[in-house]
Amino acid sequence: MRRRILVLLAFVPVLAWSQAALPRTADGKPNLSGMWQVMTTADWDIQDHQARADAPAGLGVVEGGEIPYQPWALAKRKDNFEKRASADPLNKCYLPGVPRITYTPLPFQILQGEKQVSIFYQYAHAVRFIFANGSKHPDGHIDWWLGDSRGEWQGDTLAVDVIHFNDQTWFDRAGNFHSEELHVVERYTLTDPDHIRYEATIEDPKVFTRAWRMSLILYRHKEPHFQLLEHECYGFEYEKYYP
Repeated sequence: MRRRILVLLAFVPVLAWSQAALPRTADGKPNLSGMWQVMTTADWDIQDHQARADAPAGLGVVEGGEIPYQPWALAKRKDNFEKRASADPLNKCYLPGVPRITYTPLPFQILQGEKQVSIFYQYAHAVRFIFANGSKHPDGHIDWWLGDSRGEWQGDTLAVDVIHFNDQTWFDRAGNFHSEELHVVERYTLTDPDHIRYEATIEDPKVFTRAWRMSLILYRHKEPHFQLLEHECYGFEYEKYYP
């Protein structure tokens, strides 16, 4: 018993050091500011998938592996996949929506203020403002590409409630989709100075039978002088790569 206690105590300083080592703002919150990017193939397909002509093979980011589509929605998803060359909103240069804009294979920058977190994406130079000042979503339904984001700190995690979407975006290039009733809850948790655990809980009563979640890791860019660069999109340019 004494040996077990000593082993457990040996981990205490390590855990304490790990928490203390997180970069923090003046008000004590974990500092998410920096340049970030994913290292997944989620933009091609958020579920496990084999390599194909228009996508590299990849492991999924959906917890449990399956997306709980209603029967009609599963049929539409299959139709979307077959027509993805022309139907994928990104091939028309539309904004990716949330959460997809987080895992497009391009970097983004987070600037964290006391009452607002701003995210600048290389993709289409899109900008999101996460209001963490206690304000509420505006009334009514509003069709926005990136929705309306309201955040709050839950311990060391920034939780972001996002509503007011249009139905013109997909979750990936494989045709996974949603309606205008999409509700996303994002969670940004700094696990060490260079990694953020990103989670997105998805609700949409028109499309899914229940809520489901995806999770992935954001990696900090540490290259000297790293910066966001220009981005150009050419609608329908990628049709030639599809079968």
